[in-house]
Amino acid sequence: MHRLAVALLHDDDLAADIVQDVFASLLEREASVIVSGGYLMNAVRNRCLNYIRDLDIHRRIAAAYFLDNEKYDAGAQPDSEDTARLRGLIASELSPQARRVIQLRFYRGLPFADVAAEMGISQTAVFRHLRHALIAIRQKLKKNG
Repeated sequence: MHRLAVALLHDDDLAADIVQDVFASLLEREASVIVSGGYLMNAVRNRCLNYIRDLDIHRRIAAAYFLDNEKYDAGAQPDSEDTARLRGLIASELSPQARRVIQLRFYRGLPFADVAAEMGISQTAVFRHLRHALIAIRQKLKKNG
């Protein structure tokens, strides 16, 4: 099982953790469950594939939304006219929740987890609201020149 996990993940420590998680989940079940070797191999394989899938999703989200990454180009700051125009678009064109996400994330500089906690929604919902808000702002800016 460990070799299978290492082959899929290319990380010895992570593979050991996943194998341990499989056994821990078996201990949490009732003792009357009979487990075969094939079941264990499938469980390890599925856990590894789920980990890879989740890691890929987090990487894509981080790349798309600069997830807590403060490496912005400081030289490309908008002037006060552009800032006022953006604030006007945010105030007039966005839904209340999207507007609140923008305010918490960009005006107050909160990380996504804190924005989700303050609004009482999931981080995925925060990502969705932010994505829709940014698409709407881009479309308005392109339309208005």
